[in-house]
Amino acid sequence: MDEQAFKHRTRAVALRVIRLVDSLPKTRVADVIGRQLLRSATSIGANYRAACRGVSRADVISKLGDVEEEDPNNAQKESKIQNPKSKMKTRDFILLTLGALRSHRLRTFLAALGIAVGIASVILLTSIGEGLRKFVLSEFSQFGTNLIIVTPGRVQTAGMSLGIFGTVRPLTIDDAVAVRRAPYVQVTNPSIDGNAEIAANGKRRRITVYGMSPDWLQVAHMSIRIGSFLPREDLHSPRALAVLGSKAKQELFGASNPLGKRVEIGGYRFRVIGVMESKGQFLGMDLDDTVVIPVARAQVLFNRDSLVGFHVNYDPEAPVDKVVEGIRRTIAARHGRDDITIVTQDQMIAVLGSILGILSFAIGALGSISLFVGGVGILTIMTIAVTERTSEIGLLRALGGKRNQILGLFLGEAALLAAVGGAAGLALGVLIARLLTLVFPALPVSTPWWFALLAEGMAVSVGLIAGVFPARQAALMEPVEALRAE
Repeated sequence: MDEQAFKHRTRAVALRVIRLVDSLPKTRVADVIGRQLLRSATSIGANYRAACRGVSRADVISKLGDVEEEDPNNAQKESKIQNPKSKMKTRDFILLTLGALRSHRLRTFLAALGIAVGIASVILLTSIGEGLRKFVLSEFSQFGTNLIIVTPGRVQTAGMSLGIFGTVRPLTIDDAVAVRRAPYVQVTNPSIDGNAEIAANGKRRRITVYGMSPDWLQVAHMSIRIGSFLPREDLHSPRALAVLGSKAKQELFGASNPLGKRVEIGGYRFRVIGVMESKGQFLGMDLDDTVVIPVARAQVLFNRDSLVGFHVNYDPEAPVDKVVEGIRRTIAARHGRDDITIVTQDQMIAVLGSILGILSFAIGALGSISLFVGGVGILTIMTIAVTERTSEIGLLRALGGKRNQILGLFLGEAALLAAVGGAAGLALGVLIARLLTLVFPALPVSTPWWFALLAEGMAVSVGLIAGVFPARQAALMEPVEALRAE
């Protein structure tokens, strides 16, 4: 657009504004409009404000210079000069949006704070849930991924009594030994456990007793600190030997060497041959406050003929379905039917993962309630802003602003407000999560980077949704009615 056309357009717009303000009561247009919206036509903005303060139309026209009254014959000429596809400059859009937010700093801060609290709650609660999920899965993974647990009895549903076929045949040491010959099986470990009193060195305490085979170290990925583990001998008639957990050793013998010493477990005497490396806790169970004895000795101690079950380690490269099929076939040949339950490590992790995933979603949904409240806050504040800025909206529309531009301005304010609040909430949530880790090292906390991006996207989405109604309300205003408003 050349200089002459620009002057003509400016004068035409000035006349339009002056005619509209002739009928207006005394009011005030925000200074930001004069500074930012009308920067390219400063004289129009200044004279409009002067007109609003009661300056006569003649005085305003004299300040603008030689402005001619609009001639109907010039309408066609003006329409050619005007570009109906003109758009608001990006710079003007940004300046108007930032100016509107800066003009009400306290209101902007409180609205952003509502979003920040919501995002911080979502980040913190979801971080705890995700940390808990990873913690539990890592606890199971410490025993390896090629582990299978076999227990007596088969989980099934029937429409009638199973009768004799429903009788559960107990698992024995010989069953566990027989499964070693199944395809892809590396080792098996018959097991039984219980609680008994242990006494040594003038001290007594209740302790968890595990009856295991010599292959337990390989199955559980454990190691010996001092001494040795259970020797390979006849599983049905082993010697009375015991391996202490690190905590049990400390409680009973302190700093002294327990190797070769005698301990009494449930009234039976055992000789200590080793101490386990510390393994820590597994789902609340202290694996260090234990004692391991031969499985046959544990059967005598707890007066049981059967096993709790047995563990199977198989070739990691083998298909797990083939391994499970081989175990079932072996037990079915010995028992006459398939009467066992087989649980693979993958199945355990999958079930736990799904349960903990639902838990993480649930606590994240609880945190999103705060985010919803923040969205309501933005909706309220933007609605108030539209009411307060009615005359400003009328001026924008009188100067040629389109409905979609007005809509974009208010949606931009809402989105920017939510984005700033979301970024602050994200930083606050991560900071609190890190502080919790420092104060409570046992509390599992994990914040995935992808979730942080998702949370920020949620904040902007909430802002846009909350700003739709007030923005549409502003866009639908008629310029004459808006300019008449106080």
